[in-house]
Amino acid sequence: KDNNTLKKTAEKNVVLFFFISSCIKTDGCKALQFLRNAEAVPLSTAHLATNLAPADLLWSSGREQAVRLRMEDSGPGSETPITIHQMFLETVEKYGDHPALVSKKDGQWMTLTWNQYYEQCRAAAKSFLKLGLERYHGVGILGFNSAEWFISDIGCILAGGLAAGIYTTNSPEACQYVAANCEANVLVVENQKQLDKILQVKDHLPHLRAIVQYKGELQQKAPFLYTWEEFMKLGEDVPDEQLNAVIDSLRPNECCTLIYTSGTTGNPKGVMLSHDNITWTAHMGCTILKAKGGEEILVSYLPLSHVAAQMVDIWVCMGFAGTIYFADPDALKGSLVNTLKEVRPTCFLGVPRVWEKIEEKMKAAGAKASPMKKRVADFAKSIVLKLLCNQVPWGFMLANNLVFKKVRAALGLDRCKICCTGAAPITKDTLDYFMSLNIPVKELYGMSESCGPHTVSINEYRVTSCGKVMIGCKVKLVNTDADGNGEICFWGRNIFMGYLNMPDKTAEALDEDGWLHTGDLGRHDEQDFLYITGRIKELIITAGGENIPPVPIEDAVKSELPIISNAMLIGDKLKFLSMLLTLKCVVDDNGEPTDELNQEALEFCQQHGVKATKVSEITANKEPAIYSAIQAGIERVNARSTSNAQKVQKWDIVERDFSVTGGELGPTMKLRRPIVVKMYQEKINEMYAVAAGKQ
Repeated sequence: KDNNTLKKTAEKNVVLFFFISSCIKTDGCKALQFLRNAEAVPLSTAHLATNLAPADLLWSSGREQAVRLRMEDSGPGSETPITIHQMFLETVEKYGDHPALVSKKDGQWMTLTWNQYYEQCRAAAKSFLKLGLERYHGVGILGFNSAEWFISDIGCILAGGLAAGIYTTNSPEACQYVAANCEANVLVVENQKQLDKILQVKDHLPHLRAIVQYKGELQQKAPFLYTWEEFMKLGEDVPDEQLNAVIDSLRPNECCTLIYTSGTTGNPKGVMLSHDNITWTAHMGCTILKAKGGEEILVSYLPLSHVAAQMVDIWVCMGFAGTIYFADPDALKGSLVNTLKEVRPTCFLGVPRVWEKIEEKMKAAGAKASPMKKRVADFAKSIVLKLLCNQVPWGFMLANNLVFKKVRAALGLDRCKICCTGAAPITKDTLDYFMSLNIPVKELYGMSESCGPHTVSINEYRVTSCGKVMIGCKVKLVNTDADGNGEICFWGRNIFMGYLNMPDKTAEALDEDGWLHTGDLGRHDEQDFLYITGRIKELIITAGGENIPPVPIEDAVKSELPIISNAMLIGDKLKFLSMLLTLKCVVDDNGEPTDELNQEALEFCQQHGVKATKVSEITANKEPAIYSAIQAGIERVNARSTSNAQKVQKWDIVERDFSVTGGELGPTMKLRRPIVVKMYQEKINEMYAVAAGKQ
């Protein structure tokens, strides 16, 4: 870079040469050890690891074991590994006075700057040490998104623990499993409701030393119970030197965070993520988003125990020194749009169900519009569709001013540069709907085991594609069929360490070369855009031996029949395909599906001469006109199928829509297929019994 730098580098190299030479002459073992240390990647900031922990393998299932990093010789995969603390410190040094976390209390927004945020994380870390948090033991966090959630998570990591989010919808037994699996010394809970769950199972948690409640007053006193204020004062007498010593010992290739899978087919698996997994992925996220340091604004509302929300809200936001606004706990029950309008984020991530709910509300509002407003909206949508066909229509500016700007403002997305979706499949209809409003929703694809995203469609976009592989990462398809569909495999610095205490499951996920086998099926087009075509475990293998991915058929039925909310294909090891259906209904303030049909369902009924306003009015007597219309729609889907085996032969309507609280959907609205089968086994048996009787 300059003469002084070159001179210093040369001097260091000469010293290094003579030191190694003298070691070889006197002690070969010392020389070998020195060379091992010399291969480690040096770090420079104070109170940080000076090298990587020794490691021979790319994977591990032990909490104390480090792993080799998937380093590249050049490019994004070659960047120097850093710890969470270093990333945090770099942001604080550049943007210390910028707002970091903004929470609403008593109707007023309260702000923590990056400096204050950092100091509170250090204070929390000292308190964890005071409570006796052991190295590589867990701190479980059970509650809705808040500044306290973030501070607990990072404070735990700085104190040498493993941060583990727990879903607020978990039962006491499910909470117990996570806390026991990570050997949690401390549990941080939001309120009395979550505290009660832990108190029910506390006697089965031998490693648990303390419980901290971060909202509301404690309704009981016990030596192991602390309010948030009491907890934050606990470590005031812990010296900075003690905490700094722990921070100094952190290594980029060691575990710092656990993401627990939803446990649809068994006990949840603890996905071990290293410092480098998180910091490298966060840096790549900042690069892809082209984020401006200290200027971006996000809303935190999705469960932080899920990798997507945690990566975006805590880590990527830290990378570009963004500002996080915390939504109200009832965000997913209807208040989210109010927060969006107040905050006006510059980036927004929504799981498919969030986008679908917004779509439903907008369509319902559109149905009540005057004929003139409807014509203007239709004109505007047609303009965008022409634009998507690489035409520049004359009326775009007019449509933008008349409709699109107003729509974005009504949603609070008027200054949002990037709208994303991930965590579950989204239908083409929903993507097309928002595209027609000039709100392109970009898909991300990844999993907990890839620290979130692995393919992205931020800068290059194709509807229904999940984009191209993230910079610094690799994708390959294995065991491809004649159509190019194969299992998707991942490689990169974002790939997880392994499953905690599950060496067999780790070996199933990671092959001997370190590639992560996702279990998803996909194909590439001629421009290397990736398309998900199914999931190996979800593949329906009929009694006749035909492999059928369910999602394309389910999406086709929902697209053909706007009255249908959820569709689940059945047929594994059975003679033919059947399907469970639910009808679109109004969701109450608690997120529970009601018996009232929503606007789209009402319109469908009216189009077929039916005056029903409730789900029960249709299902109780199997309303002939609606059942005939659904049958006709399924027959249209069947007509497009590639074989008889892929045709839906029987179907039935479930009396209540699927929901998280009902158990049919996971926390990110994914269909929990094995659980749905168990819940509705009797109805499924009836469909096949009727068919057998007819034979």
